[in-house]
Amino acid sequence: MSVHDVARVLPDPTTLRDRCRALAVLDAALGHDPAFTYHRFDARWGPGEELASMDNGSGDEWSIVFAPAGIFVRGFDHESPLSPAGNDSGELWPGLVDTVPEAFAACVREPAFSFDGTLEATVCLWRETGDDRWRHGDVVLPADGDDGADHLFGLLTDGTPEAYQDWARDYYERPVDLDAVREVFALRPVTPDLLRRLGARQALDELAGELARIGHPVRRDPA
Repeated sequence: MSVHDVARVLPDPTTLRDRCRALAVLDAALGHDPAFTYHRFDARWGPGEELASMDNGSGDEWSIVFAPAGIFVRGFDHESPLSPAGNDSGELWPGLVDTVPEAFAACVREPAFSFDGTLEATVCLWRETGDDRWRHGDVVLPADGDDGADHLFGLLTDGTPEAYQDWARDYYERPVDLDAVREVFALRPVTPDLLRRLGARQALDELAGELARIGHPVRRDPA
């Protein structure tokens, strides 16, 4: 699966945002430190903007900016031949961002997504507000490799609690309660009981700050 395939199967903006929030809540609960998790969501990233992100700690990452103008998606597979580090010029792969709308120009230049002034990206998509589909540049993939879109965005394109459970059992190396995962995907409030069933590393009070950053509701009463 390449950027061309992701553009066809990535969900609508509202569904995508909900999936990103669910992944961030689950990783905050299952990880050792909610400030350093695989998936994160910042509902207060900028004026009118939210940021979903993934960092696997091994050089692969993605960022999704939700803004009034629309949504900008960039993914980076450090082993992909499309990486700027993989060519002598250190420039982005031809066609990757050439047709990005002006509304997202600031995202292409965003220092948090860049290294030495160059966007760290092997995948790039966008969808302006009011558009009915995801767009991408005219990218021709090399015969000897891909852009990393498959493993970068697999959880977002699959979008099921079952897919997350399979991934989390492997990543965290412990059982993960599917019914509890389903509750988070349904964006139900996080409760002490839900955290207990997930096997959370922290209590609700310890996770409250991260859940507020995500913009996810909590409920402290036992009802």
